[in-house]
Amino acid sequence: MPKGLKAIHLTASGGAFRDWPVEDLKHVTVEDATSHPNWDMGKKITVDSATLMNKGLEVIEAHYLFGTSYENIEIVIHPQSIIHSMIEMEDSSVLAQLGWPDMKLPILYAMSWPERFKTNWKRLNLSEIGQLTFKEPDEFKYPCMGLAYAAGKSSGTMPAVLNAANEMAVEQFLKEKISFQEIPKFISKACESHMENLNLSPALEDILEVDNWARLFVKQEIKKGKKYVSIG
Repeated sequence: MPKGLKAIHLTASGGAFRDWPVEDLKHVTVEDATSHPNWDMGKKITVDSATLMNKGLEVIEAHYLFGTSYENIEIVIHPQSIIHSMIEMEDSSVLAQLGWPDMKLPILYAMSWPERFKTNWKRLNLSEIGQLTFKEPDEFKYPCMGLAYAAGKSSGTMPAVLNAANEMAVEQFLKEKISFQEIPKFISKACESHMENLNLSPALEDILEVDNWARLFVKQEIKKGKKYVSIG
């Protein structure tokens, strides 16, 4: 872990259902799940935002990129999507990266690092924003968050299984083969089934193998007798 770093705080918009009661999630349609309040993204990542799997995967990424323990990587719901991440230092100070909810800036930074290029984009105006709010994510509304932390802590091939199972489950949801709330259920099934074959020191070919296995597993589990009930 970089010297002086104590914790990483990952901000999440909360997705399409951040203001929905948990009990209403059983009525979610594909159109609902792919309509993001802040970001204009593709359907798959928009669904990941709605389940919070996008942040769960970022937690795993942060662990491997910065060597930070999972206990020191936290997710916080930030509806305005102005603060994109925060790092907490050993002296208790917190440094934040702020910007409009637009992917142009992070893409530019990734391409220009370590330089900073001048742009004519709209400047961030905090007075215009008015307020920044935060709340703790609801583990019952976002079960994928817990699955991601568990997969990360299991390490080895488990994160690859988590990611592949999620991609297949989301694909099947978008095709209306399963309901929104079944996404985490099939991911959990795949992760549980993989536990007995968990490889803690995988090579690239091992990761590719479990990636393929997880996709087939989820698809087969759905075919086993899952009957999609229309919720439209």
